[in-house]
Amino acid sequence: MDTTDNKTKLYVKDRKVGEGTYAIVYLGRQLSTNRKVAIKKIKIGQLKEGLDISAIREVKFLREIKHENIIELIDVFLSKKNLNLILEFLASDLELIIKDKSLIFSSSDIKSWLLMILRGVHYLHSYFILHRDLKPNNLLIDANGVLKIADFGLARDYGNPYVNMTSQVVTRWYRSPELLFGAKSYGTSVDIWSIGCIFAELMLRTPYLPGNTDVDQLDTIFRALGTPTDEDWPGMRQLPDFVEFKQYPKPVNHRVLFTAASDDELRLLEWLLLFDPLKRPSAKQALKSKYFSSYPRPTPPSQLPKRNIEGNESGSISLILDDNISRIKFDTKSVARKLVF
Repeated sequence: MDTTDNKTKLYVKDRKVGEGTYAIVYLGRQLSTNRKVAIKKIKIGQLKEGLDISAIREVKFLREIKHENIIELIDVFLSKKNLNLILEFLASDLELIIKDKSLIFSSSDIKSWLLMILRGVHYLHSYFILHRDLKPNNLLIDANGVLKIADFGLARDYGNPYVNMTSQVVTRWYRSPELLFGAKSYGTSVDIWSIGCIFAELMLRTPYLPGNTDVDQLDTIFRALGTPTDEDWPGMRQLPDFVEFKQYPKPVNHRVLFTAASDDELRLLEWLLLFDPLKRPSAKQALKSKYFSSYPRPTPPSQLPKRNIEGNESGSISLILDDNISRIKFDTKSVARKLVF
């Protein structure tokens, strides 16, 4: 990591767009190319116990990986009081696109977004990295429509089955049942469950399993998918926080809710959302499912629905830095935009 002040001369800050407890984010430019960048300054001088673990994770993993469907860490360097992360500028995210009811999604569009998510996640898993916080507003969209996975603050490497990990990861609506039951040993299947929830949200245009508490989240899942039996999920009762739930019946046909979905879409969705984590597909297996080889073909990224920000590249931007964020917004008509790291 470069610690010289020369690095600071390579970039110029244009405006501050957000500030949290330990970080400030600016929009800026790379002087040599005039490329738009996001400059995230982590205030290490104020930390009594060292650098925040989420910042360490973000730097660690983004320095190790490079893929077209993962946000690029362009540079990282130390100044006197800050750790500076230079990230590619991405002014939109999948959550904003899902919520924009002026946009119409085709089956090809949904297939394209899911394809990019799975390609990025397959790359992460092939390097033994769990993301552990996949959700629509952590899936950023560039100017060419390419989806990029961002926010590696909860990511970690995995591989040793005897190493316990925290179950307090993944935003609740996208958290798998094994995590909600307190699992300490888990693998790539927690990311696969999140992808299933995102897939459903793309089809419904609203969150599929929006629970209010961890217990309510499990109840919401079981009402939607039926309460699992020991046959559905062997080992469920051995999880640390397992409790009995009301017995909800399994849905006879998911098409009642997903009215426009094809048979191949429903089969993949049901596979991604299997209760038993050992039975969920890997990202590679999901990519090889019939859904991706059947008609229609995925929409090219450049032709995907996108929100109109012509004439105002920043829109109304809010940066999610941590739980104590102070947001700075730039209003553009009634349209809100978000840039998330």
